[in-house]
Amino acid sequence: MKPALSDSQTQHFLDHGYATIKNVFTREFARQWTDRAFERLGYDPDDPSTWPEEAVWMDRENAAPVKEIAPRAWAAMCDVVGGEDRIEDRILEIESRHFTTINSFEWCDAFIVNFPCGTKDSWAPPSSTSRGWHKDGSFFRHFLDSREQALLTVLYWSDVAHKGGGTFIAPDSIRHVARFLREHREGVQPNEFGALIDRCEDFVELTGETGDLVILHPFMLHTRSRNRSSYARFMTNSPIVLREPMNLDRSDADEFSLVERTTLRALGLERLDFRPTAPRDERWTVVR
Repeated sequence: MKPALSDSQTQHFLDHGYATIKNVFTREFARQWTDRAFERLGYDPDDPSTWPEEAVWMDRENAAPVKEIAPRAWAAMCDVVGGEDRIEDRILEIESRHFTTINSFEWCDAFIVNFPCGTKDSWAPPSSTSRGWHKDGSFFRHFLDSREQALLTVLYWSDVAHKGGGTFIAPDSIRHVARFLREHREGVQPNEFGALIDRCEDFVELTGETGDLVILHPFMLHTRSRNRSSYARFMTNSPIVLREPMNLDRSDADEFSLVERTTLRALGLERLDFRPTAPRDERWTVVR
């Protein structure tokens, strides 16, 4: 089967830890869910004076199979993790601020909405001093090969221009997070990664258009930015869970997934027999 990612997208993921897939669904489809989101919030989409909050994390109301609404996106994500057969097909119930269940095969309207605040003149570019840098995955102890957050995704349901509330990322954080996790085979709690941002020097503001998907390595430190535009920014970031932990010691190098290859590259290794020294402390139950 022909890979969904182009050679340049694959190389960009290896070099920088992320790749962008454009226009994976239509503006018309996005508008259905974002219009309904304004109704759920009780806000007038044409009247910013009714938008009292700077940011809102919404619960889900609608969901749909990724393969049906965005087949190119699904194929690309499968490319990065090594195939659909490596993705967890059970629905997991978790304890998290933003999710109650995870279904890797679905996208939903649990939007993270950044509403306009302040003026463009007060905007600051991404740097180590930006607030809120973190690694996703609040519902598990993190190991170098963890399966619970195999991919970080940023999916835009609205246009996101420069200074429009796009996610800030630190591509060189992948190297620092990978080495930190290798050093801590006993596992790391979710809140222990933020300080690694002080070691980073490469920072990017993600922008995009409605229907754009950015696939990022799970070790990417990131944070939200303030929206200095006049429009609300809608995004979701559903995780992808693997059936099994990543395998960084495959006998056949061609069997390494792109995310595994990028992890090994961050460590400066061709393979690694990684073995945790503590229980994985799984904090979920299988719904079905």
